[in-house]
Amino acid sequence: MALKSANLQRLKWLGQSDHALIDGLRAAVAVLESEGLRFGQGTSDAFDDAAWLVLWGLDLPRDRLDDFRDARVSAIEWRRIAQLLRRRVEQRLPVSYLTGEAWLDGLRFRSDPRALIPRSLLVEALARCRDEGLIDAPLSMLDLCTGSGSILIHAGHQFADAQLFGSDRFEQALALAALNLADHGLTDRTQLRQGSGLAPWKHMRFDLILCNPPYVNQESMQSLPPEFLAEPRSALAGGVDGMDFCREFLAQAAAVLNEQGQLLLEIGNERVHFEAAFPKLEFSWIPVAAGQHMVVLISRAGLLKLR
Repeated sequence: MALKSANLQRLKWLGQSDHALIDGLRAAVAVLESEGLRFGQGTSDAFDDAAWLVLWGLDLPRDRLDDFRDARVSAIEWRRIAQLLRRRVEQRLPVSYLTGEAWLDGLRFRSDPRALIPRSLLVEALARCRDEGLIDAPLSMLDLCTGSGSILIHAGHQFADAQLFGSDRFEQALALAALNLADHGLTDRTQLRQGSGLAPWKHMRFDLILCNPPYVNQESMQSLPPEFLAEPRSALAGGVDGMDFCREFLAQAAAVLNEQGQLLLEIGNERVHFEAAFPKLEFSWIPVAAGQHMVVLISRAGLLKLR
């Protein structure tokens, strides 16, 4: 996607001389706002994207914009930032893939195209379940479809006594998860396995399973913007109704849960398809800021009723 001529001029202006950080940021925001980009992968709008790219390009903390807003930034530094902005527009790459990092609920993670960008609703839902006593302190937690490991890491911080387990179909995703676990000092508490679905864990039992599965339905996949299609499609696409993975997973999950075990499952905007696919399933909705019907909590007893 080629930059508009007005934005080419803005980027040229950026690299011509020194500018105050806030002035350069305004130009960056103007570029991103006018190019039809899509957000929602750890940022919410053009300002978030631009601020992150500018601060990252200057090796400044992402949360220190106000402290450096009047700092003078050299033309050389602005030219480097302008290249990031060009890639954001022309390649439609998410900011996390440009910077190699993502932030989720205050924690930093390595991020690259080996896995989805960390942004799961499960982190918020798990904290709510803990605070409201819906989940007793688990001693063993499995994160299925672990990807970057961000959900598992948050779970490990929330429940310090739990042993952690994670699996993914793809070796490259597990390699990224291993790096993130090491960054957060959780390697010794964690076991990672490669495999599809619950196959790697068929002889184990867990107190809690967390799962952010591929659940995007076929019609929605066809209309995803380029930024989202830069992520692994296998981690997004859930078949015609989005429930392909969930059907197999929920049919097997009770077998790897302890007697009082529970499952916390993200389904995003697929409520209609989820309820149609599992009319007999007993579960509870766990509200999150993004919506009331995007995460479900299911007991082992509820899963057994699917049989």
